[in-house]
Amino acid sequence: MTKRERRRYIRHLLVSPLEFQVNDDPSIAEKTHTVDVSEGGLMFVARTPVEVGAMIKLKMPLYGKVFKINAKVVRASKNPDTGLFEVGVAFVTYSDAFKVKLIEQIYLIEEYRVLRSLQLGRDMSIQEASKEWIKRYSASKSR
Repeated sequence: MTKRERRRYIRHLLVSPLEFQVNDDPSIAEKTHTVDVSEGGLMFVARTPVEVGAMIKLKMPLYGKVFKINAKVVRASKNPDTGLFEVGVAFVTYSDAFKVKLIEQIYLIEEYRVLRSLQLGRDMSIQEASKEWIKRYSASKSR
């Protein structure tokens, strides 16, 4: 019997620095990283177990700015291979989801910039990469 898929959104791999803190228990807090993101939430790894249903605050740094996101833990299980907890969270508001989508797009544009710089044999600016990225991918990604 196969496990029924319950996700509403497609996941995208994204490894990004992340800090989290459980709202009701400030002693549960650590620096870690994301594993993947979707329009509805994200997954990260933690050394400390986090209870399903807990409300948490996420901090995601990007270019000197820290994005603060509220989320609810919807899944938490220990990975037997790594010994780390895989924590899945749902965004609380559309604004929180938008912040993470923005971060994801900036990371993807930066990856694109590095690749294009190698292809061109010169350093491509983030502005150039952004313009190319939008021209190439915005029409196919819009909903």
